[in-house]
Amino acid sequence: MKRPAQKRATGPGNSVMPPRAKVKLKPPFPFVLEALAALQPEVRRMFSGFAVYLGDRIVCMLRDHVKSPRDNGVWLVLAEGVDPANKNLRREFPSLRSIELLGGKIGHWLLIPSDGPDFEVAAAHACELLLRRDPRLGRVPASRR
Repeated sequence: MKRPAQKRATGPGNSVMPPRAKVKLKPPFPFVLEALAALQPEVRRMFSGFAVYLGDRIVCMLRDHVKSPRDNGVWLVLAEGVDPANKNLRREFPSLRSIELLGGKIGHWLLIPSDGPDFEVAAAHACELLLRRDPRLGRVPASRR
């Protein structure tokens, strides 16, 4: 049995609040998407950030969120079989580290932290590697296989 709709009181002191408008957020660090524009990246909301796809491959996530700000920045996705401790990657990205939010459970995601002294340079370098289709970066997620 349906319940009758409740009437809301209106008038002084009892105004009805309009429904909240859905806020459409823009991805942070727009320079990353600008650098990848030639590859026509697809951007989708993902958890607390924006996933960036090149074709079927997810290559990174852009995150700038108030919760766990230590994990804000560019989350790089390593290709299958690439060791997160890869010395060449560590040399190219000195600030690269694991993502605390993931609790060490997902090792193929690594963070270029936005509060790092070389953030913009490192993020731009990651974009250069993606433009050159570096085989160490990106993977096809199970949902797209």
